[in-house]
Amino acid sequence: MNGKKLLVVLLAVTLTAPAMARIKLVALPERAATVIRLDNPNATLIEEERVLTLQKGLNKVDFSWKAVGIDADSIRLTVLDHPEQVTLLNISYPPNEAALVWEIASQGDYAETVRISYLLSNIDRLVTYKAIADKEETQVQLKSYVVLRNFSGEDFDQARVLLDYGQAFEQGIAHEETKQVLFFEADKVPVTKVWTWDVRRVPREHWDPSKVEGQNVGIPVQYRIVNNTDSALGKVALWGGKARLFQDDGHGSTIFLGEDNTGLVPVGEKMELYIGDSRDIVVTQKLMRDQQINIRRNDDRRIVLYDTDEIITTKVENFKDTPAVLTLIQHIPGQWDMETCNLKYERKDAYTLEFEIELPARSADGPAVQELEMHYHRRNVRP
Repeated sequence: MNGKKLLVVLLAVTLTAPAMARIKLVALPERAATVIRLDNPNATLIEEERVLTLQKGLNKVDFSWKAVGIDADSIRLTVLDHPEQVTLLNISYPPNEAALVWEIASQGDYAETVRISYLLSNIDRLVTYKAIADKEETQVQLKSYVVLRNFSGEDFDQARVLLDYGQAFEQGIAHEETKQVLFFEADKVPVTKVWTWDVRRVPREHWDPSKVEGQNVGIPVQYRIVNNTDSALGKVALWGGKARLFQDDGHGSTIFLGEDNTGLVPVGEKMELYIGDSRDIVVTQKLMRDQQINIRRNDDRRIVLYDTDEIITTKVENFKDTPAVLTLIQHIPGQWDMETCNLKYERKDAYTLEFEIELPARSADGPAVQELEMHYHRRNVRP
C-alpha cells in the first residue's frame, strides 16, 4: 500500500513504563510482499508482510486506516520470524477511530517479519471466457481472463493476485483502476454441439412446426464443455462469467458466434454456452391421450380429485448432413408414475426428465428420425 491511508506506528516501552498517548502519522514500514486473494466472490482477503523493529519488552503497534473499507474484525497479525520469542498479548480498539493497537511482548531486539491480513471491500473481480472453436466444431481453445476492479480507496504498487485455480500473477493496481489479465488457458478442449428442446419454453402452438405460419421454429444450440480430466480440465470448479464464442473460418480468421453467461461449473459438470438457434432439427410433439381416471367426488357429486392417463409422442428429425445430439427436456407436474417409455432418460428433479437423443446424419432418403413415446399417470390432480 502507498502509506497515505493505512498506517502502522511502533512504540517500544518497558513493562513498568507509565501510560502514554498514542502516536500517529509516522512512516509505514516497508512492505515485503502483498497477496490479494479472490477465492471468495463476496470478500477479498489481503495478506501483506512487513518488518517491524521490535525492542525487548513491551511494544505497542498502532494500526490505523482512513478512507479504506477494511473489516476491523477481520484484521489478524501473525509473527513469522520468531514465533516462540514474540507474543501478541492483546488488541484494543480506540473509540470512534478506524484503528487498533496491538501489544506485543518481545524477548529480544528483532527486525521481525509479520503478516497482516484483513478483508477489504470494494475490490473485486469478474471472470470472462473466450472460446475459439475449430472449423469442424469438435474442440475449442479456452481462455479465461480475470477483470480486477479496485475501488477500495487504496493503491497497490505490486501484489500477487490469486484465485483458487489458474496461475497467480504479479500485478499492481491503483485505486479506481480496472485491469484485465489472462490467468487460465486450455488448448484442444473437446466440445459437443448440442441442440436443446425444453417443453416448458416452447408454446403449445409450436409443438407442431408444420402448423406455425410465417415462421420456422428454431431450436437453441449450445457448445457443451465437460469439466473433467478428459477435457484437460477437471481439477477445480470453473467460476461463472461471460463467455464470447468464435469459430475458425478455415481462412486464417474467425467468425463471431455469440456470447453467453455461464454459472459456476463444478468438477464433473457441464458448461453449456448458447451460440444461436438452428432450424436443421425439427421437433414435433403431440399429446395423444389425456383422460381422467380414478375420479373422487364429494357428497355433492362434484369432482375433488382425479388421476390422469396421458400419452405424449415426440418426433425428432435431423435434416443436417452431420450427426447431432438433441437434449430433450420434458416436465411432468405433481405426483406421477411412468408406465412405459421407449427411450432412456435422466430424472433431474421430481418434475423434470432429460433425454439425450443421438441423431445420425440425414440420408439420401430423407432426414434421420427418432421417436419418443411416454405413457404416464399423474396422481391426485385437483380440478
